[in-house]
Amino acid sequence: MKRTKRTFLVLLVLSLATLTGCATLKKLFKKPRVTFKTARLSNASLSDATVDLVYQVENPNSFGLSLAKVDYAFFVEGKQVVAGSPSKGLQLKARDSSELVFPANVKFADIVPVVETFLTKDAAAYKAQGSVGIDTPIGVLSFPLETEGTFEIPKLPNVQFEAPRISNISLTSATVEFPLNITNRNSFPLPIAGLAGDLKVAGASVGTLSTGNLGALDGKGTRQVTLPLQINFARAASAATALRSGNAQVTWNAHVTSGTQNLPINIGQLLNFKR
Repeated sequence: MKRTKRTFLVLLVLSLATLTGCATLKKLFKKPRVTFKTARLSNASLSDATVDLVYQVENPNSFGLSLAKVDYAFFVEGKQVVAGSPSKGLQLKARDSSELVFPANVKFADIVPVVETFLTKDAAAYKAQGSVGIDTPIGVLSFPLETEGTFEIPKLPNVQFEAPRISNISLTSATVEFPLNITNRNSFPLPIAGLAGDLKVAGASVGTLSTGNLGALDGKGTRQVTLPLQINFARAASAATALRSGNAQVTWNAHVTSGTQNLPINIGQLLNFKR
C-alpha cells in the first residue's frame, strides 16, 4: 500500500513538473515569422525553367521548431504547374533564419501555344498560394504563402558572324573559316546543344554549318567558335565570284537546340572575306 502511494506521488510530481514546464514554455514562446524572400531560376533552357520561390522563417526561440504541414499551389500565366515543397518534419533552427524553398518546373509548351512567341517576352507572371503549418508549444500555427510577381523568360542567343577567312582557294573550291560570336542575353547560364543549318553565300547554298554541343553559355557571356567549310565552286558558281571579289551576303538558316526545344534562328550579314 505504501509503495502504491509512493508511486502515485512520484507520478503526480512528474505530471505537475511537466505541466509547469509546458506552461513556462508556452509563456516564453515567441511566434515565428514567415516572409517571402525571392523568386529565382535555378535551372533554365529554351524549353523549360525551374522557378524556386524562397520563403524565410525567422525563429526567435531558444529551441527548434518543425514543419508540420504544407498546402501549396503555383501558377504561371494563369495556369497551374507542378510544384514541389519542403518535406514535413523539416527542422527550423533556434534563434536563426531558415529558408523554405518551393521549386516548380515550368514547361513552356504546357502554358503557351507557341513557345517561340513566348520567348520574345521579357518576363512571365506567377502567383503562389497556400500555407505552411509550424509545430509549436502552443499548437500548429498556420502561415499564408500568398505572393505574386514575375520571373525572367529565357531568350534566344544573339549570333553574329565575324569576317570569314579564306584559308585555301583553287579554281574548283575554297576552304573558308567562319568565326561566330554567340552571346547569351540572359543573366543566367543557358545550355546550347548546338546550332546547325544551311549556309548560303551570295544566294548559293554552300553546305551545312554546325557548332556541335556548346554546353552552358555563361550569363551575359559570349562564346566564339570558328567553323571551317569547304565550298565547291561547281555547285555554287555565284559564291566563287563573290569570294574572289572579297565580299558577299551570307545567310544562315539555322536551328538552335536547347533543352527539348529546336527553334529557328536566321542570320543575314554582308561580310568581307579575308585571306
